[in-house]
Amino acid sequence: MSGLRTEFPFTLPKGFVDDNGTLHRTGVMRLACARDEIEPLRDGRVKENDAYATVIVLSRVVTELGTVQRVTTKTIESLFVSDFGYLQDLYRIINFQDPSILDALEPGTPFPTASVEVG
Repeated sequence: MSGLRTEFPFTLPKGFVDDNGTLHRTGVMRLACARDEIEPLRDGRVKENDAYATVIVLSRVVTELGTVQRVTTKTIESLFVSDFGYLQDLYRIINFQDPSILDALEPGTPFPTASVEVG
């Protein structure tokens, strides 16, 4: 019997460009815990804009992004829209669906639309 898989490597479609111009495409996302979804609700930025909760949650669960020392909300805010959407889809897949569908996809390719719909 194998243990629960809690970390999932990914490759962003475009990549994050840091302040030095370095491109970072590979990273790791971990499964979310209840605290990852609850804590952002206490943040003033979320009280002003509910959508900001997604930025905070992703900054908590993306544990690696290339050689970036620490993934922060600023990091997530600076992603290209396609990469932000990719991480949102990955989050939904690993936390609410069957992560085994990731094995069939090439790194960095968009997720099939039907596979990421959440009821």
